[in-house]
Amino acid sequence: MRVLLHTCCGPCASACVPRLKELGYEVTMFYSNSNIDTRDEFEKRAAEAVKLSEADGVNIVFDDYDHESWLRDVAKDYENEPEKGKRCLRCFRFNLERTARYAAKNGFDAFTTSLTVSPHKPSALIFAAGEEKSSDAIKFLPEDFKKKEGFKLSVKRANELGLYRQGYCGCEFSNLEMQRRSSVKNSQNSFN
Repeated sequence: MRVLLHTCCGPCASACVPRLKELGYEVTMFYSNSNIDTRDEFEKRAAEAVKLSEADGVNIVFDDYDHESWLRDVAKDYENEPEKGKRCLRCFRFNLERTARYAAKNGFDAFTTSLTVSPHKPSALIFAAGEEKSSDAIKFLPEDFKKKEGFKLSVKRANELGLYRQGYCGCEFSNLEMQRRSSVKNSQNSFN
């Protein structure tokens, strides 16, 4: 069975590719991340995904980077949503729609996503978005990659492979939230 793995980044996918292969799937990585705030960051993460595809002996294909569409279709009017809020659900739908479309057009049997490896991403919301994008032509494979210590494995493998691990999900809004949390933490530490 041919599975297209939506790949948010190399470190997250580093736990997903081996698990899918162990389950007997033929895996192709699909790097689709128009949510990433800058082209430089997009390219940096793409290079790490390529390193992983080479290390794991799987193919990788790339979606076009179109942050303007992402801002218009996902973030507009949802800029102030917190992480794990409505903007994130819209982002899951955006990326999984593109993955499902590519998978159906190119003869894959199913699609899934590396997003579920993160303890910061609610798998139930990701599964709901994936199921919405399923059709008679292509099915979503609801694999919760954080199970069986998937996140721990992703950290270990990323370190072994020397992969760049980013400090935020990708969009400017998650980056700002991460910077705010870091600033608050630093302020609290300075009072202790």
